[in-house]
Amino acid sequence: MSSKPTPAYDPQRLAEMEVRALYRQMLNAWNRRSADAIAELFAEDGAVIQCDGLELKGRGGIVSGHKEIFGDHHTGAFVGKVRSVTFLETDVAVLRAVAGMVMPGQTDFDSRFNTIQTLLASRHDGHWQVVLFQNTPAQFQKRPEEAAALAEELRRQL
Repeated sequence: MSSKPTPAYDPQRLAEMEVRALYRQMLNAWNRRSADAIAELFAEDGAVIQCDGLELKGRGGIVSGHKEIFGDHHTGAFVGKVRSVTFLETDVAVLRAVAGMVMPGQTDFDSRFNTIQTLLASRHDGHWQVVLFQNTPAQFQKRPEEAAALAEELRRQL
């Protein structure tokens, strides 16, 4: 018989783990270059704000926008790090992350593609979905020390 106490059920901790898993699923879908798998993670009326400011609205727009990206660009693999998960309500969360992209055949990040990412998620019928995802370039113009710090933070994820 174990003398360790049984941890109490913590619904907030469980919800945070589920939101973090949703983010990982999105990065994995990107890394597989699967526009359909990305869109499936979104609410029907969800949206993506791409790094160039283009807004993809609804699952159909998210699918077609990502198919265009994957068809027109030689994309790399995202490696992300969640910085925080904040609950606005029990069933609404904001995840903040940073991510870098490793291009095929490379072993380090291409700093031109480093990003600050924000994911807004909501839970409906026990299922978390992305409502909004924004991917903002992390260029840190005229702040090379911040760019270097982000690069080092991301390299620790490799």
